[in-house]
Amino acid sequence: MSGGEAPAFIVAIDGPAGAGKSTVSRLVAERLGFALVDTGAIYRSVALAASRAGLAFDDDDGLAAILGSLPLEFGPRAGGGQGVFLAGEDVSDAIRAPAISLGASAVSARPVVRAGLLELQRKLARGAPTGAVLEGRDIGTVVFPDADAKFFLTGDAEVRAERRFAELKAKGADVTFEQVLADQRKRDKDDSERPIAPLKPAHDSVLVDSTPLSKDEVVDQIVAEVKARMAARPRRG
Repeated sequence: MSGGEAPAFIVAIDGPAGAGKSTVSRLVAERLGFALVDTGAIYRSVALAASRAGLAFDDDDGLAAILGSLPLEFGPRAGGGQGVFLAGEDVSDAIRAPAISLGASAVSARPVVRAGLLELQRKLARGAPTGAVLEGRDIGTVVFPDADAKFFLTGDAEVRAERRFAELKAKGADVTFEQVLADQRKRDKDDSERPIAPLKPAHDSVLVDSTPLSKDEVVDQIVAEVKARMAARPRRG
């Protein structure tokens, strides 16, 4: 980055499971022409790698070994859109399985995992040409406490579960609504009560309740706020 260039504009989107963060973050990034750093996919990939290696999700030594050589990449999928690749394999769907979702919450509570992935997330975002959108549960509080714009996307628990259930059924998953709701409530509890980087809105987050809104309305609200802040940010040089 040369002396006259402004640093990448960082957008943090946090919130509980099923709030629509992944879809909203992707659409916001597309609308703004920003890079998308899918932090949730990173933690899910760690959980998938651990599961395939036969490791318990609280095996800190085993998790540290995985992090030391995690062959993780983001790239275009054959059918379009951004995909997640583990050792060259497209695992974009595999990391969304209910068991891996719970595993992601478990590994994300381990200090060794959070520390190991913190700088990776920051490096990916800061290296973006113009700006980056990051979504997760502690982006605005821990990963980028100085983010240029922070949002906390939430919604009614049952509405969030209904959306997640529809997504899973569309992919052919053999699950019931009750299972999805129970898993989501467990994730909400685990994420909110973990001692390391618990799920909570940053003090300067813009709260967005997605319950009565369509995903396009949520995206419109976030994009408008980001553009206003970009226009108001002092230019360098």
